[in-house]
Formats: sequence, structure tokens, C-alpha cells
Amino acid sequence: MSMERLYGRHAVQECLRAGRRSAHRLLVAEGARQSPTLRDIFTLAEARRIRIDTVPRQTLDAISDHAHGVALEAAEYPYATLDVILELARQRREPPLVLVLDTLQDPQNFGNLIRAADAVGAHGIVIAERRSVAVTPAVVGASSGAVEHLLVARVVNLARALESLKQSDVWIVALQDDPRAQDIYRSDLRGPLALIVGNEGDGVSRLLRDRSDFLLKLPMRGRIESLNASIAGAVALYEVLRQRKDIIQSL
Repeated sequence: MSMERLYGRHAVQECLRAGRRSAHRLLVAEGARQSPTLRDIFTLAEARRIRIDTVPRQTLDAISDHAHGVALEAAEYPYATLDVILELARQRREPPLVLVLDTLQDPQNFGNLIRAADAVGAHGIVIAERRSVAVTPAVVGASSGAVEHLLVARVVNLARALESLKQSDVWIVALQDDPRAQDIYRSDLRGPLALIVGNEGDGVSRLLRDRSDFLLKLPMRGRIESLNASIAGAVALYEVLRQRKDIIQSL
């Protein structure tokens, strides 16, 4: 089994809480500052009978400057499928909300979007196998471990994935500054929805825009023409949550 090293207290804690990965060994720096988070990590590791080793701080610094005295040797991230994501929505009796990321390559942006998707209760995220960042230890850290609780599907072809979602009666919308785009605050986002967010350079590709049911844009009143991809995506996700609040509470 291929293993990787997760680092950072929140990333390690959430991985152990989620319990979706098998873990081999917990590494803790000598003299690591005690905290409620670290004590919880020890409790979770002991409950799962994971080996705990105290190592020189330099060992963890060599893994990452952001280890904060803790690392976990664990199996690679367990990707889901589109069917599993849609099944989760059915189990919750909620209209599907899926975040689709088009050629997003920055781990920090990916991590921030994961946190936002988890915060609004999205059912999953879809990424491409090529030209997109995967769920790496850096992404787990950037998401503060939120990805350990979220379903992420990694597909060969995003366009085909969108067609599959359409066949499940999911509307496809792309967040894109475009003359054809609708103001997000004047759009009905309460139904089954897949929201596409592109990278900061090119936005959503024309191929995926052409497969979208409609385009969305955020109103911009200042001098700056666009927002960071993760900020724009988070704003859009929270608008979906705002519109769905009454629907979700009634279920």
C-alpha cells in the first residue's frame, strides 16, 4: 500500500477523526507544545492502535515547514465517484450541490475551496486527473483537514463528467466573467447544481462553458476586475447556501 505523510495538527487530527484512511505511524517532535488538539490526536491514534514515535524536530521540519511538530504516515487519499457523491445527496434528501474545478493548480486555492465546500454542506468536488492539483498532503494542510470529510471524485474527462451529471438532472453552471453571464444574485440556484470554478488565469475553459446550462458572474463595483478563484468560489457557494436555507430546513 502506498503511503504519504500528512503534516500539521489540524490535518492530522481531521484525518484521524474521519477514519477514511489507514494510518501506520504518528510522528511527534521532541518537546512538542502540548495543546487540546495534540492531546486529541494522541487519543485518536491510541484508539486506533497507531504507532506513536517521538522524533527530533528536524525530522518533521524536513517533511514541511508547516508540520507544527506532527506528521502522520497514512494511505493515499481515497477518491470517490460521481455516483457516490449523488448518493450522498439522496441520503440527505437534498438537491445535489457539486463543486467542479477546472484546471485549478494552486494547492492553497484548492484547500480554501475545499473548506468552503465543506462549510456550506456541498456533497462533493470533481477534479480532473490531468492539469489539476490532486489531493496531496499540501492540499490537506491548506484545507485544515476538511478534505478528509469531503468526497472528491477524480475523473479522466470533466466534460463527460458534466454530461453524466446532466443525465442525473443536475444543472451545470459556470462562474465566469462573460457578457452572457447572469448576475449570481438574480439567479435561481435552489435546484440540483454543479458549480464550475476555473483557474485564475483563464477561468473556465470554453469546452466546459459550452456544456453549461448558464454562466454566472459576481457583481464587481471596484477597480479590480476579478477576485481570487477561491474567494469567488466561496462567495458563490455561500449564495447557493443562502438560497437553499429554507429548503434544507424544511427537509
